[in-house]
Amino acid sequence: MGILHQLKQFAFVKLRILKYKSLSSCKQVLGQPKLYHPLLLNGKGKISFGKNVQIGVVNSSNYYSHYSYFEARNSESEISIGNNVSINNHCSIEALSKITIHDNVLIGINCSILDNDGHSLVIDNRLSGIPKSAEIVIENNVFIGDNVTILKGVTIGEHSVVGNGSVVTKSVPSNAIVAGNPAQIIKEIK
Repeated sequence: MGILHQLKQFAFVKLRILKYKSLSSCKQVLGQPKLYHPLLLNGKGKISFGKNVQIGVVNSSNYYSHYSYFEARNSESEISIGNNVSINNHCSIEALSKITIHDNVLIGINCSILDNDGHSLVIDNRLSGIPKSAEIVIENNVFIGDNVTILKGVTIGEHSVVGNGSVVTKSVPSNAIVAGNPAQIIKEIK
């Protein structure tokens, strides 16, 4: 590696990773992911990482310009990420209750995993009400494409694939390929 490459890595990657680490407010973080991309960890809950968790991919879009955001909002909120998980650039994982990502999961660029509605859906309570929330589980060996949104109450069965741009509103069985908005089964994996 030349000195120019090392200077670029320091200025455009390492300093940004340190910046977002210093801005993070979550105090209950267990494990150490490999950071190739900035990650902001916020909330009063618990965020845990298994072994060999990678955040960010050098040869993907949004590498130099974005960051990933994980929030375990309340003291009882939890995000649990298993072993050998790779999460690409600019992903958002927000838990009001619990989000569990098991082992050997691949998550593409610009994905959102949200276990809640964000705001109450009742008109008079949108600013002050408590949004509905339901646990999300992503089982072993799942592959989630780019620009996917996974919403509250969803379980994605092991070995399944979620196609690019999908919005997952209902649980996905094991060994299925789903795609679309809302995501539908388009093929079984044999």
